[in-house]
Amino acid sequence: MKVAISSSGKTLESNVDSRFGRCPYFLIYDTDGAEFEIIENQSRQAMGGAGIQAAQMVSDKKVEAVVTGNIGPNAFKVLSAASINVFSGVSGTVKSAIEKIKSGELKSTSAPDASAHFGTGPSWNE
Repeated sequence: MKVAISSSGKTLESNVDSRFGRCPYFLIYDTDGAEFEIIENQSRQAMGGAGIQAAQMVSDKKVEAVVTGNIGPNAFKVLSAASINVFSGVSGTVKSAIEKIKSGELKSTSAPDASAHFGTGPSWNE
């Protein structure tokens, strides 16, 4: 299964980013082959629609699941329409998130858990 994880950095030791649409990177991990790819989130600096753009980007990578700290309503809608499972409320390292998804510890999210424009305040743009 291919999983997109919102990440603050480019390694398995990086933290899961609390923001989906505005995270710096997505780590695309294949649980079958234990291989991963890092993609830069080009939409994180967008004036609007970052969640929608990020959701489309990971959907284009043919992922089956997304792991993140928080997910807004627009991104959630796009991912749901693409039949991509969302696991939110996740923190810690990317590596620990992968272990949790492989062991079945994570429960899928049934609704967005962040408001639209979450993470766009001054402290997030530094």
